[in-house]
Amino acid sequence: MTARSGRWIQQWDPEDETFWNRTGERIARRNLLFSVLSEHIGFSVWTMWSVLVLFMGPEYGLTPADKFLLTSLVTLVGAVVRVPYTFAVAIFGGRNWTVISAALLLVPTVAAFAVMEPGTSFSTFLLVGLLAGIGGGNFASSMTNINAFFPLRKKGWALGLNAGGGNIGVPVIQLAALAIIGASGGPRVLLGIYIPLIVVAAVLAAWYMDNLASVKNDTGAAKDAAREAHTWIMSFLYIGTFGSFIGYSFAFGQVLQSQFDRTPLEAAYVTFIGPLLGSLIRPVGGSLADRYGGARITLWNFVAMGAATSVLIVASMRESLALFTVAFVVLFVLTGLGNGSTYKMIPGIFQAKAHALGLEGEAAAGYGRRLSGASMGLIGAVGALGGVGINLAFRQSFLSYGSGTGAFVAFLACYAVCFAVTWAVYLRRPAARPAGAAPATEEKPQLSYAEV
Repeated sequence: MTARSGRWIQQWDPEDETFWNRTGERIARRNLLFSVLSEHIGFSVWTMWSVLVLFMGPEYGLTPADKFLLTSLVTLVGAVVRVPYTFAVAIFGGRNWTVISAALLLVPTVAAFAVMEPGTSFSTFLLVGLLAGIGGGNFASSMTNINAFFPLRKKGWALGLNAGGGNIGVPVIQLAALAIIGASGGPRVLLGIYIPLIVVAAVLAAWYMDNLASVKNDTGAAKDAAREAHTWIMSFLYIGTFGSFIGYSFAFGQVLQSQFDRTPLEAAYVTFIGPLLGSLIRPVGGSLADRYGGARITLWNFVAMGAATSVLIVASMRESLALFTVAFVVLFVLTGLGNGSTYKMIPGIFQAKAHALGLEGEAAAGYGRRLSGASMGLIGAVGALGGVGINLAFRQSFLSYGSGTGAFVAFLACYAVCFAVTWAVYLRRPAARPAGAAPATEEKPQLSYAEV
């Protein structure tokens, strides 16, 4: 039975099918719904500067390099705060921290509303942009919280839906900006819309979400996750998938403006499409990983990302706007698919390691939840740093060559390395032993991650 005291659930065992079917699934889905809402608005606030820079014409006195630097710093803060946000769930409780983190989004939104006008110094815009980075932290705490609610067999779907619903905050704020620009509104109108939405998200989280008492503050888990090689390997792969998604979300409109001379309205007409499709397909990536194995989906996804990037290089060199736009949207879709498959790999990897250590049943499930929950914050933080690298690469490419071609060549090389790492670590079969040779170890089974 689930013992509930106030907003704290004292006992939670999602791997018990009787418990899950009787009460667990209903409670988990309710928490997932309001977690998605809060995370969704967090993503919108984090990426609002990808939209605001489209409003900032010559009267603001900012160069394309200034704008790429601004969005790079916003992305950086969003990446860094993911680490403390991950462990805040264990300190405050998932429901309590969702309320707090949602309410904190008022700070950057109100600050941007106050300073968004010509004549404001670039340093002021940088400072206010740094505040918006806290919106990126909501993802880490939300994923850590939802990871604890669902059984292993449902994690790919649940984490994919949670993250996809959050990611879709990017195209939603871009669509809102398109409507406002089309209606001759200004950036303060956009910001004014989000202030009451933030309040609503915080209130609904307070009313309908729960804390899990079993998610206790475990500093040992954080240390163990940081010492685990798979945490850093998956962080690198997440740079290739989510780092690409968030980096391109910030940069797409600026590239269209700087390289193809699109107006803010013309850029806004297409910038939302890629993040929208990439967000919607993320749960599909998780579901495919549940069925076929996250490592397999991730491997071939990097092949496809490399192919799409090659087309982008050709389109950039030929200055073909139509081909460039289509290839960029396809690349967005692939980043979303890869986001879902890589995140599904995380709990599977630690579950496989638990079995290799001889753990079974609830002991194995507890080991997997403990390390996967702790590692998710680190992986999410390092992965988001990929967005910083993408914006800095675009900035340097435009400074050096006047286009984004050089940056795309670097991204292609990165995807090739991600493919090689995925294959070498998670899919390459161990070499066969010579006939008659004794097993290398009898006590410790050979780790196999092909199905994660």
